[in-house]
Amino acid sequence: MDTRLTAGDTRRILVHGHRGARARRPENTLPAFQSALDQGVDVLELDVAVTKDNVAVISHDPLINVTICSGLNPGVAIRSLTLAELHQYDCGAKRNPNFPDQVPIPGTRVPTLDDIFALGQGNAVQFNVETKIFADKPELTPDPEAFTQLVLDQIRKHKLDDRVILQSFDARTLRVMKRLAPSIRRAALFEKQQDWMLVAKEFDATLLSPEHRLVTPELVGQAHSAGFEVVPWTANRPTDWARLADASVDAIITDDPSALIAWLKARGLR
Repeated sequence: MDTRLTAGDTRRILVHGHRGARARRPENTLPAFQSALDQGVDVLELDVAVTKDNVAVISHDPLINVTICSGLNPGVAIRSLTLAELHQYDCGAKRNPNFPDQVPIPGTRVPTLDDIFALGQGNAVQFNVETKIFADKPELTPDPEAFTQLVLDQIRKHKLDDRVILQSFDARTLRVMKRLAPSIRRAALFEKQQDWMLVAKEFDATLLSPEHRLVTPELVGQAHSAGFEVVPWTANRPTDWARLADASVDAIITDDPSALIAWLKARGLR
């Protein structure tokens, strides 16, 4: 069943679990995504990097993040490691200091995109997949064509064409996806206020995903009138949820999906 909202419909706001549920579990790990599923999220939001042996893996950072991972060579580029080498790092033992309620899970490894898509079996959860690609640092990723193809191969393997959004701050992978698989939804991520319609055109986007403080009712209304859903990131406070709900956004990306779901239910928005 298609759970997406029609433009302007505020009866149900979808919840995207940012990096799974990183307020509660180590980010971008299987425990975080499973926790988000258990909490009832509509969409799992995740980030993709690529290893030396061209495996799509889940990491927000192109380097091993020393704040959340430990191992032999912290700070090394994921692109310089094979999957087997990457799995030598523990990315669950450290609690992220920004999330005091996060429960560490020692021995947690960086999962593959294949691992995460497998969580979609037997349910209707959707996936919001960000390509972490950088025009000024081409050595950290494959080129846009190869990167997009790696993601698309996994989408097709798991038969998830209608359950995946491809998002990025870099327009190149969205343009490639439009050419390779135009039916897959594409979200433009942006963090500075600008003409939203020009952003959509630049990215060949079908959704708009602004930093949440950029959102106003007027801009959401304009986006809806032009046929675009609005999915702001990353809002974690009830005051921000209220402002976004009042602006009639279609979904909210949050680090604490259980808290947002409870807040929405209490207000009849879920």
